[in-house]
Amino acid sequence: MSENSELNIVIITGMSGAGKTVALQSFEDMGYFCVDNLPPSLLPTFSELIKKSKDINQVCLVIDLRSREFFDEFVHALQLLDNNPKIHSQLVYLDTSDAALVARYKESRRNHPLQKGGTILEGIQREREELSPVRALSHLTIDTTSITPKELRAALIREFHVSDASGFTIEVMSFGFKYGIPIDADIVMDVRFLPNPHYIDELRPLTGEDDPVYNYVMDQDDTEIFYQKFVDLLDFTLPLYEAEGKASLTIAIGCTGGQHRSVALTRRIGQHIMDTTNYTTHISHRDQNKRKGTERNQ
Repeated sequence: MSENSELNIVIITGMSGAGKTVALQSFEDMGYFCVDNLPPSLLPTFSELIKKSKDINQVCLVIDLRSREFFDEFVHALQLLDNNPKIHSQLVYLDTSDAALVARYKESRRNHPLQKGGTILEGIQREREELSPVRALSHLTIDTTSITPKELRAALIREFHVSDASGFTIEVMSFGFKYGIPIDADIVMDVRFLPNPHYIDELRPLTGEDDPVYNYVMDQDDTEIFYQKFVDLLDFTLPLYEAEGKASLTIAIGCTGGQHRSVALTRRIGQHIMDTTNYTTHISHRDQNKRKGTERNQ
């Protein structure tokens, strides 16, 4: 972070079981530096340390307030942040009805942290009373009683995503079937039906990153037909994956050795996604430089 840039800190608190973990994961997917369960007394020191970083300017913290002592420390820490002109802080409070919280604790078979030998409802009511002053300080209150985790995530992204890029991340990768299918792939496409540059002497030592190989693969009539049909499928399905709530999607394109055909098509498909969407898109080639002995594999 540069010396003159502003540090943006979002602090999440609220009722236990109201969705703080989902919220923190949502901010992490948006590129925020996230910390769970930070003691309020450490907030000023933590913010000063983060300000010295050149790469971090968005931070999300979850702070649980389960005692009067924590509340006093929290209010003091918020005042210090508000008095710092280089820090912009926002407090998000997550709330849920008593009935919904009881049902969630029953379903998870966990005790409420403030139950203290009593009933779950007594723990919830005790926490709600202790947190009432904090709720009054919040910049944004979200009631999660009747919304799903997916809907909570969508609401936070709408409110806090500051980039022009979507929060949906796409990884387009090439690989070689001889080395195994990537275990984290969501969509796997086999392009071994295309003519193989490995059998052309001058192309064998090159990869799909080199123009002679790229042009050879793309000049095939079957390549163009396949490419048009595949990107048409992606154009239809990617927005549906995003709407379904996925944070990321990995598209894996495979040939025999992951050096020629899959690399060339991964380049083109990845570029298409970058040119036609606002998704954060990465292109990688898992196996293009692997060798067997001194000979590069196809």
